[in-house]
Amino acid sequence: MADVGQRAVVLGASMAGLLTARVLAEFYGEVVVVDRDDLSEVSGTPRNSVRQGGHAHALLARGLRVLEELYPGVTDELVGLGMPIGDLGGNMRWFFNGKQIAKVHTGLSTVSLVRPLLEGHVRSRTAALPGVVFRDRTDILGLVTTPDRARVTGVRVQAQDGDTTEVVEADLVLDTTGRGSRTPAWLEELGYERAPEEKIKIGLSYVTQHYRLPEDLLGDDVACIPVATPSHPRGAVFSRACGRYQLSLTGILGDQPPTDQEGFLAYAKTLPIPEIHEWVRDAERIDSPTAIRYPASVRRHYEKLTRFPAGMLVLGDGATSFNPVYAQGMTVAALEVLKLREHLRRGSAPLFRRWFADIAKVIDNPWEIAATGDLSFPGVEGKRTAKVRFVNAYLARLQAGAPRDPNLSNAFLRVAGLIDSAPALMKPATMLRVLRAGKPPAAPAAEGSTRWPAESTP
Repeated sequence: MADVGQRAVVLGASMAGLLTARVLAEFYGEVVVVDRDDLSEVSGTPRNSVRQGGHAHALLARGLRVLEELYPGVTDELVGLGMPIGDLGGNMRWFFNGKQIAKVHTGLSTVSLVRPLLEGHVRSRTAALPGVVFRDRTDILGLVTTPDRARVTGVRVQAQDGDTTEVVEADLVLDTTGRGSRTPAWLEELGYERAPEEKIKIGLSYVTQHYRLPEDLLGDDVACIPVATPSHPRGAVFSRACGRYQLSLTGILGDQPPTDQEGFLAYAKTLPIPEIHEWVRDAERIDSPTAIRYPASVRRHYEKLTRFPAGMLVLGDGATSFNPVYAQGMTVAALEVLKLREHLRRGSAPLFRRWFADIAKVIDNPWEIAATGDLSFPGVEGKRTAKVRFVNAYLARLQAGAPRDPNLSNAFLRVAGLIDSAPALMKPATMLRVLRAGKPPAAPAAEGSTRWPAESTP
């Protein structure tokens, strides 16, 4: 059904870029995906442009549903590659302030991922689609526009093994290059304004180590996650995938887990639960700890612009880059891709005003979850409105009650999985249970925490 245009160009072979190419292939005769990395090999090694690829990943329930819709059978294929699937509440051990919330069967599936294998598999399925072409080891030099700069007509690229530039013409260009997107700079070069930015400086650091441990160490469970809260700001994700275990330790506001073995284990010992340190202290190490820093969550409000060149759109982390501990990046990108399909089914590429307004609605709920959660930590800069203070106090009380009440666990995890929106936690029946839950942890945790599952960005 290639009835919208002859060629679309996708900048970046990220997960957002792959899903975008998958949808564009339904509407354009040719889809060209340009990326600077070598994409010729599928392996478990993170590629240069996805430095977070070696750390713990999971796909939220809503995102897994979208992935299955776009690539039927992909869930079973990922399991076949060694990535275990489990129920978000029944096969995950969630801890808040050292207490495990009640296990509950939510009916929501989550997959413990090895990011490079996920990308490689989805890339292979995308490349098999008619009209999809990958141009890897190719640098993106800039945009090509009409003389009046009102429309983008293509991109200038250069193969890394060549010395000449080339123009790839396009009816539509999609920027899915992630948090390093150059669209803000390109807009200025073309005489447009940058999008207003909203930042929350969380100063996140995380360090990951992989181990060989007995496969049945967690039984049928997929992961054990002591969630960072204001009273216990050090968190972790301990999960299994592809015949190994991975431990990602997190710290905020300059508290960085060490990368030497002794320091890494000492940091693990400070977690609010002792089990993780006990599991790994004598375990066989597969590699050395690797670190990554994430200074701030950034939302670019493209929906507030009054001018933007036609023939180009932005989605994924280029529009909003989420704190990765909330596991929202890939899922939000997937939801934006479904919105793109909805627009294209009307017979033409979306105009920028409608497009950015629509993805802003997709972003609003997860951004509120992440921003409110980050602001529960006293050291994080930002405006704490009455709503933010109330929500964090309410969630602290909910989390205090969840170890005894499976209904509160279920309500929380449905919001965490982006199945329900945050206001669903304020339903009368849930509020009554929260009020009965008792007092939350002592200060400074009284403002609460909204820590969610650990994933990364698209």
